[in-house]
Amino acid sequence: MNSVIRGTGYPMVHVPDMILQNGTTQTTERIVNPESEYLKKLGDHIRSYEQVCAYYPNQVYIGNYTPEILEEVEFPWYDKASPINDRYGKFGEIMPQEEFYLLVQASDEFELLYLEKSFVEKYKPELAKDEIITEHILNRIHEGVELAEIEKYVNEQAGEPLYSGGKLVGCVKRAHSIDENLSAHVMLENLVSKASSALSLLYALKDAGVDASEVDYVIDCSEEACGDMNQRGGGNFAKATAEMVGMDNATGSDTRGFCAAPSHALTLAASLVKAGTFNCVAVTAGGSTAKLGMNGKEHVKKDLPILEDVLGGFAVIISANDGVNPEINLDIQGKHNVGTGSSPQNVIASLVVDPIEKAGLRITDIDKFSPEMQNPDVTKPAGAGDVPQSNMKMIGALAVRRGDLDRKELNDFVAKHGVVGFAPTQGHIPSGVPYLGHGRHEILEGNMSKIMIVGKGSLFLGRLTNLFDGISFVVQANEGIEEAAGTVSRDEIRGLIAESLRDFASSLLESR
Repeated sequence: MNSVIRGTGYPMVHVPDMILQNGTTQTTERIVNPESEYLKKLGDHIRSYEQVCAYYPNQVYIGNYTPEILEEVEFPWYDKASPINDRYGKFGEIMPQEEFYLLVQASDEFELLYLEKSFVEKYKPELAKDEIITEHILNRIHEGVELAEIEKYVNEQAGEPLYSGGKLVGCVKRAHSIDENLSAHVMLENLVSKASSALSLLYALKDAGVDASEVDYVIDCSEEACGDMNQRGGGNFAKATAEMVGMDNATGSDTRGFCAAPSHALTLAASLVKAGTFNCVAVTAGGSTAKLGMNGKEHVKKDLPILEDVLGGFAVIISANDGVNPEINLDIQGKHNVGTGSSPQNVIASLVVDPIEKAGLRITDIDKFSPEMQNPDVTKPAGAGDVPQSNMKMIGALAVRRGDLDRKELNDFVAKHGVVGFAPTQGHIPSGVPYLGHGRHEILEGNMSKIMIVGKGSLFLGRLTNLFDGISFVVQANEGIEEAAGTVSRDEIRGLIAESLRDFASSLLESR
């Protein structure tokens, strides 16, 4: 039987000070052109926490709106305040930077992160108000140190500073004196990924109604790869995060594949559960500090706010078929093979058309496609266009070529079967999986029967190959738990028991 999606988590974290300190666009600019006009203007383009909460795509991401709201609000969205501006949503929350620093410290097993004493005293009670944060996590937060100690690590030992409103409030120490893989900058990246992944898992467990102890296996599919100079990507984010969340009965491993990694990981998880290897698997990914302000230069040039000001995370709980939740149908599996080629047409054909055709379906039988959910508010000013719409036009064109769609229906197809982009720029997260939470609820409510998640990625970033990557799968309404062929049904078992009892009673009477 197919495995099912029990629950999802989609939190994000507003980190305004980390844009300058940790986003690669800004850290590179500080090296090559420290007096640049961009860096001078950057501070005037940072959004407040209130503005981030009132941003329509963010409220879609955490589940307070469905993506359809973005079709109703005039584009662009950055200059329009949503009437719903809550911190908490159906799938997650928008956590403030200061509370997140404490969560990052709770992720630290080796006393590398130091926070100033009064800062901890001020914000730990605020974090404690968050119902998703457990006592186990709160107890891992240290009391704090004097600011002079933090300044010493930053100024004398290459510590990575942590700021709040431009004021130094903490730092991360390097974990090794010469190993660049354990530098303070990399350690902060890793701890941030771990902390935001843990937050995602907590929300996914809540949505699924599953206790942490029920999870057998965890797969981390975030962008970072942790290790040291002897094994730079050895891991293991998954097991480290499982420990933090209290998944005492779980083991796990990391899966990497750039933007397509989440779809690879979900396919692996669904296969492990369907095979009976594990009963409950969590797929999770934390945020990437490197992506903060990635398109900031173009945004500032056009007098826009820095829209890439949040870390995003996601998690999904996959379990054995319960007869209710949507199934991952592994019989409809698309994949970008080594020999597929890199043209957009070939990529979409291999990931979308081929598996649908093999399953004997029409492209229009899929209610919603989620190929890449990049927010066009971010990508269009940067010259990348509307990525989800471009993907849907290609899918529609191939549907016309197959005869599944009339050419005059193409525009309606894009609007009806596509999803408006709403995901934060975090590389791995936009590629397909942001829609799983919304799609699951639409299927449970009977509004849809099939959605296709399409993970796509670029493998050439590692300078090892020019290949693209991708994998897709279909999530469908639960078809119910069928009795296995050749086995005895429950009714038959009841009948056999009743017959045995009657025979036993008769034998007793005859023996008297």
